[in-house]
Formats: sequence, C-alpha cells, structure tokens
Amino acid sequence: MQQVHVRKDAIGQTEIVDGELEALADGAVRLAIESFSVTANNVTYAVVGDAFGYWNFFPAPDGMGIVPMWGHARVIESKDPDIAVDERVYGYLPMATHLDVLPGKVTTGGFTDMADHRQPMSPVYNSYTRLAADPEHDPAREGERMIFGPLFKTGFLIEYFMRSEDWFGATRVILTSASSKTAMGLASVAKHRSPSVKRIGLTSAGNIGFVKESGLYDEVLAYGDVADLPAEASVSVDFAGNAGLLKSLHEHLGDALKYSCLVGATHIEERGGGAGDMPGPTPTLFFAPDHAVALFKSLGPEAAGRQIAESWHAFLADAGDSVTIERRAGLAAARDVFAEMVGGSVDPARGIVIEP
Repeated sequence: MQQVHVRKDAIGQTEIVDGELEALADGAVRLAIESFSVTANNVTYAVVGDAFGYWNFFPAPDGMGIVPMWGHARVIESKDPDIAVDERVYGYLPMATHLDVLPGKVTTGGFTDMADHRQPMSPVYNSYTRLAADPEHDPAREGERMIFGPLFKTGFLIEYFMRSEDWFGATRVILTSASSKTAMGLASVAKHRSPSVKRIGLTSAGNIGFVKESGLYDEVLAYGDVADLPAEASVSVDFAGNAGLLKSLHEHLGDALKYSCLVGATHIEERGGGAGDMPGPTPTLFFAPDHAVALFKSLGPEAAGRQIAESWHAFLADAGDSVTIERRAGLAAARDVFAEMVGGSVDPARGIVIEP
C-alpha cells in the first residue's frame, strides 16, 4: 500500500510512503481506493487540520498528516457479513491506495466507520454510501460528484441556513472566490431556491471570464472593484480567506452588511493577519458538518436527501459542464496536484481526478 504524507507545518512538503497491509481485523472491511478528486477544499482541510480535527481521520507519524479526499472505493476483503467483496462505495478517503474501515449502522444505502479514532469527529465524514442503492449515483458523472459533490453540499447548507434566517433582511449575497466550486454550488442553489436574492460574484481579474460564463451570478466584479458595489442590504459569504478583502467589504458596506459568513480558505497566502476591528457584523465561521446535522434533524433524512438531490441535479444542469475533468494515474500525481493547489496555480476550469 502507499500513502501521501504531508508536513503539518509546511503543507507544500509531501512524501510518498510505502507500507504493508496488515491482517484485516474482525468485522472490518478493506477498501481499494479507485479514484478521488483534489480540489481547494482539500487544501482547506490541511490548512485548518489541527483546529478542526481533519488530521485525525487517517493517522500518520508525528508532524505529518494524511489529507482527506472524497472519492470511490471497492471492497477487496470483508469480514462483515453484510458487506460483499467487489461492492463499491463513495465517501471520505485518505490520499492513499487502501483504507480499512469498521462498518456499523449498516443499511442498504450505506454504513458508518465505527473505528474508535473517528468517533469524536462529525458523522458526516464517517458515513459511506453504497453505490448500488444510491439515488445520487450516476456512473457517467462520478468525476463531477467527486469534484463538486462535497463542496456543492456546503453551498446547499449555506443557502438553507440563510433562507431559514430570511437572508437577515438582505436583498443580495456577495460571494468571494466566486470561481470556487463551493461558491458555485451556493450560487446555483440560491438561483433556484431564493431567486429574489441577487447574486454578486467577486473573483480575481483572471477568472472574471470563467465566472461570467458560468451563468450563476447576476453580476461579477474583480476584487479591486469592491468600491463599485452600491451600499444595499447584503450578506457576504467569504470563501477566499483574504483578510484584506473582507475588511474592505466591511468598510465599504458598513451597516448595509447584515451578516458576514466565513467559509474555507482558498487564498492561503492571505489568510494570516486578522482583519482587525471592522464596521458591520462580526464575521462568523460556517462549519458545514454542524449545519448538516441540523438540516437532517429539522427535515428528516428522506426530505433532506430529496432536497439535496433536487438541487444537485439542478446544479449539474447549471454548471456540471463548466469544468473539464482530467484523470491522472498514481499517488505521485496526487502529490503533485496537491502541491499545485497549495500554490494556488490550478485553473478553476480544470477538475483533477486521481486514480491511485
């Protein structure tokens, strides 16, 4: 087996480590990892890994970590009578070739990894979907699901939260890093579920064409044009993690900014140095797993799943073809792409899928 280990204090430094597969534990299932995507979301997992426990899912030696990925895997060995060899699953996987899980809460639709070290973390990350009974699964769109799926769901949850709060009285939502997949997911869900709320995308000058062509935003501006925004009642959703940009938004809009939501950190080089004292609302971190638990508790699993599926298919129609999927073989490719992501040098119009 192989794993990619990342230095926690310098995430651009990585190494491929070879290891031996040990005897499978009683009740456990061994997965051969078939494919996963590498996106800016994975970089965020590494950036905030210690603060949010993302390093804890897949243990590594001291000072090193294994970055979680979303992808597909096949059962190659099973000591669980309810899980068959050759069955395929979708879920949270390490940047590696194999993963052993301890299934519990097994249903026809999925199971939860009950390994002790994973129990302190959100159940959202410990659940695996069994593809044979998965209504979201489309064999022809597996690439899109890996690239967009987890990020789209975060966007879905943000829209549900904002709509539940009547958008805090705002008539528009301002999204930074508008080319990011999570922002695109939020924009699509808001377009269909909150059509009266105007969607403003902020992006780098080089990405303006891509963001406009997505058709997801009512208006697209470069970061340097924040001063052109009219002082109307707004909520902001900051995906960029750029303290200077966030401060400029707060100072320009002042009391017209009704809620300031922080999600992820796609611009790593700008995330340091807090924004300091700013007018307007206190920026509030959005932690998607907590909101997912609240959503399923509020609507129930069936209704929540139905709404997510409806919005997912609408998103695929809106933007599923906006990214060209590139498939690359081997963990060395995963390591290299992750380093590119850390450096912020990957074109948003490309989606990278790794096949270990």
